[in-house]
Amino acid sequence: MTPDRPFLPPSLYAETSAAGPPTPPLEGAHDCTVAVVGAGYTGLSAALHLAEQGIEVTVLEAAEPGWGASGRNGGQVNPGLKDDPDAVEARFGHELGGRMVAMAYAAPDLVFRLIEQHGIVCAAQRSGTIRAAYVARDVPAIRSSFEQCARRGMPVELLEGARLQDATGSVRYIAAMLDRRGGQLDPLAYARGLAAAALRAGARIHGATRVTRLMREGDHWRLETPRGAVRAGQVILATNGYTDDLWPGLRRSIVPVFSAIIASEPMPHGLVQQVLPTRSALYEVGRITVYARVDAANRLLIGGRSVQREVTRAEELRYLSAYAARLWPGTAALRWTHGWAGRLAITTDHYPHLHEPAPGLHAALGYNGRGVAMATMMGQQLARRVAGASPAEIDMPVTEIRTIPLHAFWRLGVEARILAGRLQDRFGL
Repeated sequence: MTPDRPFLPPSLYAETSAAGPPTPPLEGAHDCTVAVVGAGYTGLSAALHLAEQGIEVTVLEAAEPGWGASGRNGGQVNPGLKDDPDAVEARFGHELGGRMVAMAYAAPDLVFRLIEQHGIVCAAQRSGTIRAAYVARDVPAIRSSFEQCARRGMPVELLEGARLQDATGSVRYIAAMLDRRGGQLDPLAYARGLAAAALRAGARIHGATRVTRLMREGDHWRLETPRGAVRAGQVILATNGYTDDLWPGLRRSIVPVFSAIIASEPMPHGLVQQVLPTRSALYEVGRITVYARVDAANRLLIGGRSVQREVTRAEELRYLSAYAARLWPGTAALRWTHGWAGRLAITTDHYPHLHEPAPGLHAALGYNGRGVAMATMMGQQLARRVAGASPAEIDMPVTEIRTIPLHAFWRLGVEARILAGRLQDRFGL
């Protein structure tokens, strides 16, 4: 660990995942075809797909691969976008909307294919995802999601009654949709595996290399770093919840919301059979999302919207352990060994955003809590675009950067929204 390299924030993943590949800081001047800023899923996926086509690509990362939300998230591989398929097609039209739906629901296919193809060891389980409702208000939405997906031939099931209780181990839920394409993984190990695969394919990755300035020089871009510079024909900005002011307005186009997770000690055998016995990853459809999974070591991980700051201990997140005990009373005696948080990027329309604010400059961000699958997929989409596909051939619209009014007060707004959402969820409003 060098003095200028930020320590990986403490988490279960940081403690248990195998070390990532060496990514030494950039030294001196370097030329490449494509420069990528950010070594999370978006940047690493883009770099891997570009390098596999023989395109010279260099990734510049302020810390190390997976340092941000890519190495701290809940580990759920969720199919789809926030909006249901009918809403996507109504907003974007049958042709583009249909492609967006197909792309988003196929995103887990890409994740698990990359894991298999590149031998990424990340405790991956394609055990499905369960989208669950616990108040009557949300049951019609679950049924509508199921109907829309089933109508399109997707492998989904509607779970109610005893089947739902058997799948979740909890009596709290009323209705749920199971999508067997989803699953779970160790997110930091997955990020490090993508980095290793990209390096093997010929990409360069430099950690501890913050890009301090981005400017146009003739028909190329120049990216300056503390100890070097890169000259590139095209640039991809892939910084998501940790976006700064490298490009005007981009940071203010998203809200960087903290999400927090706690992890238990490995559960005893009897309890393992009671908590999410099918090993599907679960997430709720309330105003404030809570998600949970049981990992390969039989630890229960449960997370959701948090205090808007970094967290380093499970004791700071007692509301999550209390909620786990409400879902599964047997967990009340568990010891919670790890607690952490990280920033994800929320957009006002809850869609990922793809931008091209200048010739040869591309940005993708705003996965709204679905980053494992969607960021991987958006990296592939960016690689297609950079390699020569037209904007019309990409399965997401290219839009202008739109800054959010009163962005400076985002923290107060998020905290107020979380408080209001918890009250609404508590009383079923």
